[in-house]
Amino acid sequence: MATKAKADSKVAILKGQDAEDKVLEYLKRMNRPYGAVDVAANLKGAVPKATTQKILVTLAEKGELVQKTYGKTTFFVANQSNIESISADKLAALETEQKAIDEENKVLAADLRTCNLELSKLKSTPTDLELESQISEAAKTVASLTDRLQPLRSGAPLISTEDLAQIDADWTKWRAEWVRRRKVFMTFWQLATDVLPPQDATSLSDDLGIELDAPEHAVLERSTLCLCSKSSNSLKRKR
Repeated sequence: MATKAKADSKVAILKGQDAEDKVLEYLKRMNRPYGAVDVAANLKGAVPKATTQKILVTLAEKGELVQKTYGKTTFFVANQSNIESISADKLAALETEQKAIDEENKVLAADLRTCNLELSKLKSTPTDLELESQISEAAKTVASLTDRLQPLRSGAPLISTEDLAQIDADWTKWRAEWVRRRKVFMTFWQLATDVLPPQDATSLSDDLGIELDAPEHAVLERSTLCLCSKSSNSLKRKR
């Protein structure tokens, strides 16, 4: 079966008039100079190289081809005088057709650009799932803000500017006092536990019920609230 398939795939070798017609048809269709080797190769072996050379010479003698020799190489080209000339009317019709095709191509190119823009917009548009997620988040935000506004809508008294100023002043005052007392404590605690191992110092702290700063306290100290307070105190001292 494999041998038969291989045999069927071979190009049929042309002979006689069929081979001559094939060579002439090829040269007329391509309308450019070729040598015998190139013609035989381009015909995929349908006409053997030796036969192709003989056919080309014969066609040149008949006037179907023009033979040109450059050095040791011979080229053959279709006789241009035998090629049907195109009338002026047909040329004009072809030019008109070409212009129409060019205009059609321009329209298609514009449509393509429009489609690409629409595609880009569609790609940047959220999907249904993304929209549902965004709507859900927006609804949660609205609900949270509504809850915060509810006391005001129910007539709860607003905090005046004076009250806010007093709160800020109290915060600054008592925080400064807390910082001062913590500094005093840390100084004495360091003196008292300097000779103790860390584990004993921790045990002593637990026995005395001393509560040191927790991690959240450290975070608060680094927050904007405390940093602004420190900056305010620094400005007051400079004055």
